[in-house]
Amino acid sequence: MAQPTNTQFAVAVHLLTLLAGAPGEWQDSQSLAGSPATNATHVRRILGRLRAAGLVRSQPGPHGGWMLEREPESVDLARVWLAVNGDDPVLGVHVPQPDCAVGQRVHRNLLALDRRALDALLAELAHTSVADVLRQDALVPQPG
Repeated sequence: MAQPTNTQFAVAVHLLTLLAGAPGEWQDSQSLAGSPATNATHVRRILGRLRAAGLVRSQPGPHGGWMLEREPESVDLARVWLAVNGDDPVLGVHVPQPDCAVGQRVHRNLLALDRRALDALLAELAHTSVADVLRQDALVPQPG
């Protein structure tokens, strides 16, 4: 299966789910890094974005770490996407040569399509919370 080039959203959801599974407990970035198989620096970078969005809080020091700021039911995945990716393009839209009329038209149309794709993605993600992800198989389609 092909891997996406940017896994920050998936890691963010993973980290939020870990924090939701240990309510009221400070979790250090080194411990959190093990489950999504990444490093503590990457975890801190992602959690910093989630903190800026008001989804997690941090406490420095030997007994500090990270904790979910809100109830898992109130954290929808659209907010997580926006916290991690902002309004970055969803599609890999390239920048054409400035003097190519076809390239400029393709670029404008793909940018418009990209905005619609982002709107659709956010609308879908808004229906799912961290609590939903925490529940075993809550989002997995059940056979017939």
